[in-house]
Amino acid sequence: MSSTATRDPSRSSIGSASSYLSNVSNFKIIESTLREGEQFANAFFTTEKKIEIAKALDEFGVEYLELTSPAASTQSYNDCKAIVGLGLKAKILTHVRCHMDDAKLAVQTGVDGLDVVIGTSSYLREFSHGKDMQYIIDTATEVINYVKGEGLEVRFSSEDSFRSDIVDLLNLYRAVDKLGVNRVGIADTVGCASPDQVAELVRTLRAIVSCDIECHFHNDTGCAIANAYAALQNGATHVDTSVLGIGERNGIPPLGGFIARMYAADKEYVKAKYNLGKLRDIENIVADAVGVSVPFNNYITGYCAFTHKAGIHAKAILNNPSTYEILRPEDFGMTRYVAIGHRLTGWNAVKNRVEQLGLPLTDADCKQITNKIKNLADIRPLSLDDVDKLLRKYGQAKEDNSHHAILENIDTPDQITEW
Repeated sequence: MSSTATRDPSRSSIGSASSYLSNVSNFKIIESTLREGEQFANAFFTTEKKIEIAKALDEFGVEYLELTSPAASTQSYNDCKAIVGLGLKAKILTHVRCHMDDAKLAVQTGVDGLDVVIGTSSYLREFSHGKDMQYIIDTATEVINYVKGEGLEVRFSSEDSFRSDIVDLLNLYRAVDKLGVNRVGIADTVGCASPDQVAELVRTLRAIVSCDIECHFHNDTGCAIANAYAALQNGATHVDTSVLGIGERNGIPPLGGFIARMYAADKEYVKAKYNLGKLRDIENIVADAVGVSVPFNNYITGYCAFTHKAGIHAKAILNNPSTYEILRPEDFGMTRYVAIGHRLTGWNAVKNRVEQLGLPLTDADCKQITNKIKNLADIRPLSLDDVDKLLRKYGQAKEDNSHHAILENIDTPDQITEW
């Protein structure tokens, strides 16, 4: 048996993640649609909508749901309590400033844990909260000890980590790790980091803390998913996502895109861990709630995600889908579509449609029809209905040997539409 016969087609044979630090097959998702997603320009979630989204994400199988700080507003406080009261499998977290008042209010809601954050870059220390590093360490110590004393999970994260002084950053992480936090977090708050920078920082952090490492990446420069993957390869354990990537400015890793990346790395792990068929429904719920459409090229669920057009691609896909698909659409409740009513079509794709329709046409017939489709598609693309009409008309005409005239007498796609 050849080596290709047993190779998993969803995995690359080049540069696979084999580092002893890697958590590519052992990670958790902190789903932040109900926190980061609320910061999306169009977002306004009613309590009922938040509950619907929370239940959908829980059915999908995310390990954590992160909610807006209860200190943000009275309704945010009430929404935290409402979602805590649902009894979901996912742990419920809320994201709060490193301040005792916020921490005490959050504890009152009954959440499972607090995600505590404070800015550490010179930009945020000067222009946001105005505090020095010693103040940050002292305040973090007070808040963390309080939350731990209440028996809750606690994550402590710097904000704008990649523009923070590395010595300050590592000293802060050492200090909070000694306090017994469950996780430390790094945040690429402005989306400036590259995968190489992420790998270096996470490896360095992994060497000095014993707790888990959470990562939050913004997508301003298009690296959010790649950065999340690099973080996991180098020792991170938790990744923040949001549905469709919605969030402040250009958002964070989209849940679907992150899942696609991790599926390609370890398909069986991701399939066993998450209810992948629920992804499309979740995205539709959120897209409708924030008044956007799911993009045509969206990971997994975009209408072009499993559409094949070029003739040479279509032939290979029909023979073996793994030739041009790294993701199996059926694993996500999706289907592939081979477009055939265009000038790039190939006769194998047309033949496949003939077989689907059960028409008794030969390869020679399929090749003649393909040439006609190409000529007509130079005027405008044909719909699938147009193609089916042409195939059926040709098949009927073949019974009395008038099929050649069918093709000869068609000059425009509109003639088929009018049949």
